[in-house]
Amino acid sequence: MAFDAARFFRACNPSKTLNLSSPADAQYYIDFSAVRGSDLVQELKRTIILSGTEPTCQLFTGHIGCGKSTELSRLQRDLEAAGYQVVYFESTDDLDMGDVDISDILLAIAKQITTSLEAAKLRLAPNRFQQLIQSTTDLLNSEVTGLKLKTPEIGGVKLPGELGLSAQEGTYSLSLGIGEITTKAKDSKDVRALLRQHLEPRIKTILDIINGELIDTANQQLRDQGKAGLVVIVDNLDRIDNKPRVQDRRQPEYLFVDRGDQLKQLRCHVIYTIPLVLSFSNEKENLTNRFGVSPQVLPMVRTQNHDGSLCTDGLEALRK
Repeated sequence: MAFDAARFFRACNPSKTLNLSSPADAQYYIDFSAVRGSDLVQELKRTIILSGTEPTCQLFTGHIGCGKSTELSRLQRDLEAAGYQVVYFESTDDLDMGDVDISDILLAIAKQITTSLEAAKLRLAPNRFQQLIQSTTDLLNSEVTGLKLKTPEIGGVKLPGELGLSAQEGTYSLSLGIGEITTKAKDSKDVRALLRQHLEPRIKTILDIINGELIDTANQQLRDQGKAGLVVIVDNLDRIDNKPRVQDRRQPEYLFVDRGDQLKQLRCHVIYTIPLVLSFSNEKENLTNRFGVSPQVLPMVRTQNHDGSLCTDGLEALRK
């Protein structure tokens, strides 16, 4: 068989995350748990399964590029095999990692949940959510800082118009509408500022709506179908910038320590990736207290033993 250089290059591309639900990708997966010293995927999975219908919130971290996304893809595959509806997404698709707030994260989660539930043909009636999205759209398309906009633009960025809230089979589809807003917010600092001014005072309401109209409804229908429930995996939040945010607080501390109580209020199983710096900061104890769990750190692959000798098993795994 002739050597296929293009196929070899694609298989070795480090920027591509393996999708282990795909047989084409799964053949390239290497299990490093023996040379990492632990199998965190099994620990994350066990926590979810043993908790039953009680929601869990877990934190997952490690060095960028060490394989977190690949392991989370494995977790998604294993949980789906166990009967869960898993919503996995990379937050970098919806958020500007240099400027993130709680309302941005919750909106991105709501978008991904609705997209997944609509694809699964679950029946949703998100009436309050529809009203929230419509009021947000009206704000963005109307008077801004006292000046009436002649066109629905801010800083050259067109704002959402019709937000895809058309009825489908007796329900409303929100994923398109929320997607329009998150896309504009990611691309424009001005739009983000307006959104936060409108949404931040309503965080409790947003959480109530996501829980009541999306998560609770989904969990009930999934269990009626004999499935285990809903799991949300929010990847790439470990990539948020470690820059000052408010007063002497940096962005990771602000989001996960100061606002952690809100992030853990979703009434389903949730896994957040978080910046590794939080595991070594003076705020680690506060972080653990906020979420009720310690962050799980994915170890690097061992290539050298404590006595200085080479770890042949680790090197062999990396060669594979």
